Amino acid sequence: MSLPLTNHTLEKLEQLLFAMGFKVRYEKGNFKTGSCLLEHNKIIVVNKFSNLEGKIAALVALVKQTNPDENILDEKQRQFFHSLQQTELF
Repeated sequence: MSLPLTNHTLEKLEQLLFAMGFKVRYEKGNFKTGSCLLEHNKIIVVNKFSNLEGKIAALVALVKQTNPDENILDEKQRQFFHSLQQTELF
């Protein structure tokens, strides 16, 4: 499945991560992957200077690494999460 590279997709990713208990922040940083996950605080810091494609790729990669309690997600978020698990990154 191909993921559209739009602001709407970025917003859906942010909402999904928020529902999973994560906070997404955009700050300047020198991350090799475009993002940094602070495990114990459930904070994801994304390089604010990355382009839209880079931000989406970084968040998708982090979502794929998580194993959320799917009971906390609504049906649309659950479907989006499962589609992300099958998505190939660029």
